[in-house]
Amino acid sequence: MDTSWWPGVAAVVAVALVLLVAGRRKAAVRPGRTVAAGQGPGPAPRPVARELWCLADGRSYLVLAVRGPRARVAPVTGKYRDARPGVIALPPGVLGAAHGRAAFVEADRAREVSVWELRRRVGSVDPAVWDQVKGLGLGGEGR
Repeated sequence: MDTSWWPGVAAVVAVALVLLVAGRRKAAVRPGRTVAAGQGPGPAPRPVARELWCLADGRSYLVLAVRGPRARVAPVTGKYRDARPGVIALPPGVLGAAHGRAAFVEADRAREVSVWELRRRVGSVDPAVWDQVKGLGLGGEGR
């Protein structure tokens, strides 16, 4: 009996086993299933431009734009800085704080953050304020 074809069959079986094992390893690491540092359980926050959110550092920020897993945000402060051109006044009480307390968006200090850094939504700005922010060329990209 001619057995010269057996090494060929053994090679094909070995290659099939290697591919099967490699395929199972890839399947175990599915995209979207990994949890990166700083991500909590559940779905990612879904901010929208014009919304005010608190970040992990406890400060409030205005969301200027969202692109995928990144958001461009501008800090909200209680101090008015006359010398800075990108400071926009918010209506009193917009952040749910004591009525009459002033708050300002420092649109000239915008930065990029991961949406996972956004902890809770605290409000949104009215269309008049949003038009001022868009007028600076910083916002309006939205979602």
